[in-house]
Amino acid sequence: MRRLLTTLMILLVVIIAGLCALVLLVNPNDFRDYMVRQVETRSGYQLKLEGPLRWHVWPQLSILSGRMNLTAPGASQPMVTAENMRLDVKLLPLLSHQLHVRQVMLKGAVVQLTPQSEAHRPKDAPIGPQSGGAPDDNDHGWGFNIARLNVADSVLVFQHEGDEQVTVRNLNLQMDQDDNRQAQVDFSARVMRDQRTLDLSFNAALNVANYPENLTASISNLQYQLQGAGLPRQGIAGQGAFNANWQEELKKLSFSELQLSANDSQLSGDGSVALKKDPQWLLNLAFAKLNLETLLPTQSTTGSSTVQRAQTGNVVPRPLIADNASEDDYSALRGFEATANITAQSILWRGLNFSNVRVALTNKSGLLTLSTLEGQLGAGHISLPGSLNTRQKPAQASFSPSIQNIEISQVLKAYNYPIALSGLLSMTGTFSGSQIDATAFRQNWQGEASVEMANSRLEGMNFQQMIQQAVERNNGSVKGQQFEENATKLESFTTDVSLDHGLLTLNQMEGRSAMLTLTGQGTMDLVKEQCDTLFQVKVVDGWKGEGSLVEFLKSTPIPLRVYGSWQQLSYSLQVDQVLRKHLQDEAKRRLNDWADRHKDSSKSKDVKELLKKL
Repeated sequence: MRRLLTTLMILLVVIIAGLCALVLLVNPNDFRDYMVRQVETRSGYQLKLEGPLRWHVWPQLSILSGRMNLTAPGASQPMVTAENMRLDVKLLPLLSHQLHVRQVMLKGAVVQLTPQSEAHRPKDAPIGPQSGGAPDDNDHGWGFNIARLNVADSVLVFQHEGDEQVTVRNLNLQMDQDDNRQAQVDFSARVMRDQRTLDLSFNAALNVANYPENLTASISNLQYQLQGAGLPRQGIAGQGAFNANWQEELKKLSFSELQLSANDSQLSGDGSVALKKDPQWLLNLAFAKLNLETLLPTQSTTGSSTVQRAQTGNVVPRPLIADNASEDDYSALRGFEATANITAQSILWRGLNFSNVRVALTNKSGLLTLSTLEGQLGAGHISLPGSLNTRQKPAQASFSPSIQNIEISQVLKAYNYPIALSGLLSMTGTFSGSQIDATAFRQNWQGEASVEMANSRLEGMNFQQMIQQAVERNNGSVKGQQFEENATKLESFTTDVSLDHGLLTLNQMEGRSAMLTLTGQGTMDLVKEQCDTLFQVKVVDGWKGEGSLVEFLKSTPIPLRVYGSWQQLSYSLQVDQVLRKHLQDEAKRRLNDWADRHKDSSKSKDVKELLKKL
């Protein structure tokens, strides 16, 4: 044991002595000019090292530098700046005059990917031979190789030309590269912008053998969490994976085999973007499930809904930016072109569960066309093709809905309209406006449509019972059928509607059931949530009593006005006028019959004259 310890001590002394000798015999500053020259030769970038280079021997052999920066050719600002840099090197290659850097360590660095830090080729710069390759390390006194890059606790500044600058903090990057230029990357960072925070991390396998002409990446273990203003209180979080490819000649970024989750929603698909003057997007996306209720903040849909105002209060609003306050909401559409095909097996939105949804859209620098926007809602089908033209100010949107057998009560509940109406709705029409949201639709849109409803039911008012009870109060010889339900049921109902800045006009209303028929017209104020409608109602069944009066009531429309707030409707009936007219007509008929039977009587002439005056 003593011999073993002695041997180990001797080896340790030899190693320490060797390191000390290396530190004394090899000056790290001898590498300064070589490293600068190699970086410029191989990449064109300018490496600047301030202060002397010095050795650091424990826990690993390293070269430490002072402040450094790396600048692209022709750039006005450096791409990378750091207060210090550490190069972990291999010991044995130094003995043969080779510098093998196992790892480049930058801590507290600032990485700028902005137009000012991009490479700019001078207009009169000469073009080198295409076959020129990297210089051979054997032509110099030292060999140079880097296997690992580590960037810790740093900052990334990212900006496209003309766009707002984005700052990424807490940047940590670990990259390992082998001799075949296959790299493994571990990345994590935090982005804070507009009172929002994005925490992002992922692993990637990179093939940089043909970089910069071509770069492929396989992204895995993608984890993210987005929280802050304008988002649901729980935020949006998920994980995913995808493959990506960059083609320098085409300036094209493609992705495939995308698998991404967002809260309880799942997305898959592929796509690409060509970074031209107006970027060109091509997307094919498929949602197994898309739950918009957990991805979008709750928004108020009606002005009088206390529940909606309370829910909206749980969402922190996004800050207003003074520079963009005057711009319309769709100006971003004018900056790119896109073609997208989107499918979804299930979409949950405002309590509505859509299925088999298909979307086909194109955007031509601000001219958005939705050639297909359709899906199933329950047993019904809805189609909303349309367009949005943002090239003009204000923007102009136009949609042509085609709806078949949609349960109207679900839609009213989704928008918190206090109307207790159910039935299967079918509609075709055209509507247009300047903004696509529920508030703008109620206040500023215009359009016309033909509406049909099957098996409709209006709770809170039984038209037949209201009329029959009013008749009973005016004439005790007739009674009506007793009902347990306070609702008006119609087997069919049709009307033509027109919308003009919140005022919905209903023309040529016609309804029919086994108990009654009706016609009418009216208006509904979607902003004030009030209505004023006048119906002509014929109760064709459910009468008991005098035959002639019953037959008269079956064939005579009774004026019924329904008006007031949707939450507390009022009505007025003119039954007494109808009955009075019936009595007058009956009296005229009987007097006329008497006069006809007594033509020779002098009183007959007086009766005739009286009838003419009535």
